[in-house]
Amino acid sequence: MKVSELTGSTLAYLGDAVWSLLVREYLIEQGLTKAKDLQVNSINYVSAKSQVRIFRHFEELNYFDEKDLEIYKRGRNFKSDSIPKNTDVKTYRASTGFEALIGYWYIEKKETKLTVFWEDVKTWMGE
Repeated sequence: MKVSELTGSTLAYLGDAVWSLLVREYLIEQGLTKAKDLQVNSINYVSAKSQVRIFRHFEELNYFDEKDLEIYKRGRNFKSDSIPKNTDVKTYRASTGFEALIGYWYIEKKETKLTVFWEDVKTWMGE
């Protein structure tokens, strides 16, 4: 797979899966085993609003390099035909940008960057 050949939506699709897996593994490692507890706690990381909040916090810290921001914008600016019922268009598009960035790191085998980011997110969120 070449990042240059993938749409922002495709990168986001993959990034969503990668991010969800990180969150799910983490919550299970924390001892959560009941479906309801897992679902409630995962929202802090995987909801569109949470993803935007995470991205904006780290963006303010100049955490991302130029290529990261380019990929984020590619995902954010992708015009989707569907918008979830529980969020507004602006938030949905920004979260798509976040997921595209995660997908980009995954495809480009930037495991260290992804791992360090995940650890920094957990630390910032007080975990």
